[in-house]
Amino acid sequence: MPLSTRSVSPILVAALLASVAACGREEVKYKPRQAPKNQITLPAVPNVPQTPIKRGDVYTVWGASYSLRSRVLHKDIADKPMTLEGYIVDTNLLQAPECSVHKGGKADPESCKPPVPTFWLGDEKTSSKQESIRVMGWASNFAQIFDAIKEIDEKGDKAKPHQDEFWGKEMPVPIPSKGAKVRVTGPYSTTFTGASTGAEADPIMGIATYTKIEVLEEAPELATLPGIERKPKKDK
Repeated sequence: MPLSTRSVSPILVAALLASVAACGREEVKYKPRQAPKNQITLPAVPNVPQTPIKRGDVYTVWGASYSLRSRVLHKDIADKPMTLEGYIVDTNLLQAPECSVHKGGKADPESCKPPVPTFWLGDEKTSSKQESIRVMGWASNFAQIFDAIKEIDEKGDKAKPHQDEFWGKEMPVPIPSKGAKVRVTGPYSTTFTGASTGAEADPIMGIATYTKIEVLEEAPELATLPGIERKPKKDK
């Protein structure tokens, strides 16, 4: 009985077709190729800071700012008293407008808009202000610094810390000056709200509010204000 085309297995048909096609095809020989000689340039290894977060219980500038930005560490440092160690890399004392440099008890002219007295603390003497933490709250205005400088120069080592008339707390002695290595203790946050001119904010580096200061290394020069010549410190 002749085979019907319907009874032939599809698998058998496919195998026959494949064998027929293979008979008429030449085998392609493998030809080895040389490896490409293109030079690959990898990105440089990032410069990861080697500064620790803390040395004992004292925060570094980098460590404090890193903790403030960290989702994990933020709760341990934000709005809490802490001690910070570093170098005073700059102050805004010499940028005080002339209208604000005078004795205490005298109001600034209405058009006078001085900034809040500030110094910047960095991990190195050469740190930029952008990688440093602002320290505020140690003097309410430049008139208070004016009076403090006069008292220090008149009484020398016998001078007591000047009492800030507006904030009711003692100002640091000596007045913070560029180049000094210090430890500052006080609350640390992204904002400072003690200024009468409004809140100051720094969400990246934060702002430390002065409570007390310890001088570890004295500055090469005494702090001053525009137009005030300091008396040289007497050798002991």
